[in-house]
Amino acid sequence: MTDTAIEAVALGRKFGRRQGKRALRDCAFRLPAGRVCALVGPNGAGKSTLLAIAAGLLGPTEGALTVLGTGPTEARTRIAYVAQDKPLHPQLTVAATLRLGQELNPGRWDATVAERVVRQGDLDPKARVRSLSGGQRTRVALALALGKRAELLLLDEPMADLDPLARHELMGTLLAEAAENGTTVVMSSHVVAELEGSCDFLLLLGAGRVRVAGPLEDLLAAHTLITGPADALADLARHTVVESRTSGRQTTALVRQAGPLDGPWQTAAPSLEELVLAHLRSPDAPALLLDPTAAQEATA
Repeated sequence: MTDTAIEAVALGRKFGRRQGKRALRDCAFRLPAGRVCALVGPNGAGKSTLLAIAAGLLGPTEGALTVLGTGPTEARTRIAYVAQDKPLHPQLTVAATLRLGQELNPGRWDATVAERVVRQGDLDPKARVRSLSGGQRTRVALALALGKRAELLLLDEPMADLDPLARHELMGTLLAEAAENGTTVVMSSHVVAELEGSCDFLLLLGAGRVRVAGPLEDLLAAHTLITGPADALADLARHTVVESRTSGRQTTALVRQAGPLDGPWQTAAPSLEELVLAHLRSPDAPALLLDPTAAQEATA
């Protein structure tokens, strides 16, 4: 067993006949094993490309990415990947789909978990996949992923097709299974609020680059949300201002402090959503990459 689930070094991926379009560029991070990682960023940031490389479905054109201490292809039997479009065999029934999962994963398949996920959605085992709604197909795909008992779960927008109640229930199942088995989970989502309280590691991409990466608790502790008079902005010169917004005579800013704050500022701890949105609205802000074992700040 390795203590690192995913590690990227100068990772890049280009597309196109002349490889002129960059989906990822110079990405570097280390995700420890056993974490639940929120992978966030705007459309086109490179999230799906990164997950596909980690799953062994794409290869990097620059740099390297290791998974569970080896290459993604070599680790494929230890990985479960759920893509955005949840590809399943449409002609198979739900029950036959689970049997296929069992046959493709001999020795590690957990039928109890897979069947429970399906049963909680009140799905007819005899129903064909092509007759299922988007949310029902999502449930079957997640049942396959959890039934595999993988060491690493890669989930690309897994809850997008689910209603809020089903999303809450499946998220609880996912986290309980991950905690019980020490599974590493990497989950992309546009609904940042639903990740708070569920994830303990953050990987934020923007324009194909890693903008923020590290243990969530440490990242939140490194930032302060401040409010004060607009004419006091000059007092922040020695701090890193990720984003500032002024309304009338009042300014709100997210900063990384370089010592005590001078000026009449009211301070508060930011939420995950506030942290993510501030960095997304300010793509030119310095990146923050915290190593899980030895925190250090890096600039883009």
